[in-house]
Amino acid sequence: MTTALVVIDVQRAFAEWETGGRRRNNPDALRRIADLLATFRTAGLPIFHIRHENPAPGSSFHPDASGRIVEDAAREHGGEPVIVKRVNSSFIGTDLEARWRDAGVRTVVICGATTNHCVETTTRMAGNLGFDARLAEDACWTFDLRGPDDRLHRAEDVYAMTLANLSDEFATIVTADAVVRELGLSPRSA
Repeated sequence: MTTALVVIDVQRAFAEWETGGRRRNNPDALRRIADLLATFRTAGLPIFHIRHENPAPGSSFHPDASGRIVEDAAREHGGEPVIVKRVNSSFIGTDLEARWRDAGVRTVVICGATTNHCVETTTRMAGNLGFDARLAEDACWTFDLRGPDDRLHRAEDVYAMTLANLSDEFATIVTADAVVRELGLSPRSA
């Protein structure tokens, strides 16, 4: 069975949000994502790129918005599929599950943005569909979040709770370096 990398929504909207004053955690996440991409490419393993698109006027992910553009460090290479979604789950309205099953994918390493939205939703569904989901904790990030009571929750706390919610029941929480080692390569040498 095959292990695949899934890179979720690594798009410029999040950098624009940060530049606009929103605070996030894990500033090295994009570097870890680049490490994983290099490793999977070196190993010849499948990579699936997920992009968010929102047709609502004013959305950071609108097809005409600069935020919809993928970050250079996470750009697909020739032959790597790009799957466009319009909701949090990478499975709803897409053929992602069929692609994984057709490719013999059993284990998926998931990374991207944001941890508590599209990454969490996709990870939960991957686990529920019977895939061995591995969430690369240092290759994803989230932002501060205001709750329904107007209380501000720090990105680190939202992130930690998301990982706790996913751990064991839906996914195994791993680091990018652990994934690289498991694939038999040395970290960041791919």
